[in-house]
Amino acid sequence: MTVAGALVPLASRAAEYLSVEAAQRAAFPAATAFVPVASVLDAEARRRIAQVAQPPGARDPRWWRAVDGSNTLGWFAVDAVIGKQEYITYSLALDPAGKIIRLDVLEYRETHGYEIRGERWRAQFVGKSRTDSVTLNGDIANISGATLSCRHVTDGVRRLLAFHALLPSVS
Repeated sequence: MTVAGALVPLASRAAEYLSVEAAQRAAFPAATAFVPVASVLDAEARRRIAQVAQPPGARDPRWWRAVDGSNTLGWFAVDAVIGKQEYITYSLALDPAGKIIRLDVLEYRETHGYEIRGERWRAQFVGKSRTDSVTLNGDIANISGATLSCRHVTDGVRRLLAFHALLPSVS
């Protein structure tokens, strides 16, 4: 849009809802530290992830091990998926067995579909693990008007569950 010859950007709903640190604390309030986990995957590991997580991601998520002293409380990942045109940054917290304990939307940049931030939609993921299908319109309900956001975050969660099993420090 132009106003008196100047370009004026259209308004968007881009917002940062939680920092990585705030999401980590919300997921693991008893953690004394969040230890970064190196995720060096070979071609075979990437092929295995791509088999269960379509479409495969373009980049590796960041992972941390949530600890209380020497005890592992769980795993925490931050990833980004494309919404319709912009990235959605989200976090996933897993218990030591690899079951989802929390999903948070950290940053949302799209003008539509922000309803995925709602607790009711995010709660559908709690308790899921890599043995569950985690599919939109299967065990995860869609939100009308937010279909692409719902689909891509669901695909991203499925990818993170597959990725988690291949982390070097996961037993």
